[in-house]
Amino acid sequence: MFETNYQIDFSNRENSLEVDPFLIERWSPRSFQPVSIPSEVQAKIFRAASYAPSAFNEQPWLIKTAGRESKNFTKYLDLLVEQNQVWAKHTSVIGFIFKKKHFSYNDKFNRWASHDCGAAWMNLTYQARLLGLYTHAMAGIKSKQLCQALDVSDEIYKPLTGFVIGIIDQPDKLPEDLVKQEKPNGRKPLSEVWIAE
Repeated sequence: MFETNYQIDFSNRENSLEVDPFLIERWSPRSFQPVSIPSEVQAKIFRAASYAPSAFNEQPWLIKTAGRESKNFTKYLDLLVEQNQVWAKHTSVIGFIFKKKHFSYNDKFNRWASHDCGAAWMNLTYQARLLGLYTHAMAGIKSKQLCQALDVSDEIYKPLTGFVIGIIDQPDKLPEDLVKQEKPNGRKPLSEVWIAE
């Protein structure tokens, strides 16, 4: 749906096991085109998130976003740490994921909520990629300000992460220090992260 002529070099991600390239080519760029994404496209992406699995089907995620056409875009941008604002200001959508801390049915602490929110994040990320868009999740957010700034109850929810969605752009549009980082990272050897006994 959204296309770019930017050729990304994934050569440092070896694929001797023939993992599907769609998974290997998931990447978190910082260089984006400053354009809007139609609301119906955004709805498809966040509907995909809602189909993620969750403990007891709690679906403990709350996702709040502002597209660049929104009067709240600058407010959302300001809730990122400064080093992320530098490049995120060019994206199409800025959002935040909050986790609901307790189960709805018995008010007990949901110790799986972070895991389940991560699953929702991956669903929306892969749906975005299927549409030709890219995402970038960020730990660099102003967590202590988020709930109050976005009118979310901090008794019920906890901020987890920020993210952006957009159309990738050429890396030379970034500040010089970021251009050097603008490439897909490699991965640890499988033996470091998987132990079969």
